[in-house]
Amino acid sequence: MLIVKKFGGTSVADKDRIFNVAKRCIRDYEAGNDVVVVLSAMGKYTDELIAKAKDINPNPPKREMDMLFTIGEQMSVSLMAMAMAQLGVRAVSLNAFQVPMRTTSAYGNARLKKIDTERIRRELDDRKIVIVTGFQGVNKYDDYTTLGRGGSDTTAVALAAVLHADACEIYTDVDGVYTADPRLVPTARKLESISYDEMLDLAALGAGVLHSRSVELAKKYGVQLVVRSSLNESEGTIVKGVGKKMERMLISGVALDREADRISVIGIADVPGSAFKLFHTLAKNNINVDIIIQSVGRDGTKDISFTVSHNNLNEAVELLNSCKDQLGFDHIEYNCDVVKLSVVGSGMMSHPGVAAKMFECLYNENININMIATSEIRITVLIPEKDALRAMNAVHDAFGLAE
Repeated sequence: MLIVKKFGGTSVADKDRIFNVAKRCIRDYEAGNDVVVVLSAMGKYTDELIAKAKDINPNPPKREMDMLFTIGEQMSVSLMAMAMAQLGVRAVSLNAFQVPMRTTSAYGNARLKKIDTERIRRELDDRKIVIVTGFQGVNKYDDYTTLGRGGSDTTAVALAAVLHADACEIYTDVDGVYTADPRLVPTARKLESISYDEMLDLAALGAGVLHSRSVELAKKYGVQLVVRSSLNESEGTIVKGVGKKMERMLISGVALDREADRISVIGIADVPGSAFKLFHTLAKNNINVDIIIQSVGRDGTKDISFTVSHNNLNEAVELLNSCKDQLGFDHIEYNCDVVKLSVVGSGMMSHPGVAAKMFECLYNENININMIATSEIRITVLIPEKDALRAMNAVHDAFGLAE
């Protein structure tokens, strides 16, 4: 049996936790399994690297940031291999070059293109535990790239897919997927299982348990995931295809995304192609948008509002202002004091009135809605940041998700 295990930064934050992870991996190894381990940087080390970079250059080149970031994961995997050696088990650490793991060239948010499995399989055949750096890859220029925050999840799922692993286990500091972040909603409860689609939306909307692209890969290649804690032995949550039990669930969870900012392009020409030019300009520069609202045209112009991640706000505003004449708008407004609140559940497809119930709940709490977006399995609203926690708890309770 081949098992891929991914451990987040809190799971390897210090010496004791490194040895705890090493022992958990060795347990499966000694049971006769092949074990591949994917690690994130220790604790908050990536944040420390960001702080060091910003101290040198407030706006550092993305390529150099990726070069810097790879230090964290390389430290984790080498220390883990040392810990396993100390415990009497043969292990080998590999970085993105040594695997190798080929990616696109979008520094800071690269996508995996190809993983060569020859080196990993050779080490497994030699009965070693293979420990691989998460989060990083190598582009066509032989430069290091990173997959975005949380990208170690994607590394683990991709390895599970190409190695045809029998299990892919994602270990973190929580013991599964909850109906809401238990640190924000005390009544949140752990789910036994959740569908790929529900988990994908929750991850993309700020749930923070899994990297959204890892869920995309898991769904595409049929990799069944288990999310569990590295700090206890609880069973965790299974992420898989839709089952009968999940089909009966109306709402699976509530997510809060604090990293969303709203941009409004005011007075853009009300003619065919104006929206295309606007969003094509953003797409060419790898700036993703989410909720989009277009006003009714007036006096030959219209307003278009949309959300971007906080990290992309300044870049997006500067880019649009530099293209003001080509795009033909009057001015730009933006608001950083907003959050996205979402409810997600496959059951809402066949249950009318979910949106009305959510809006009624927010009305009862006297919370204003700025923007709305919907899909078959989710409803997202943009609300003032000051109301975020109150709204999240109220909506969670309104849909009966409390323990």
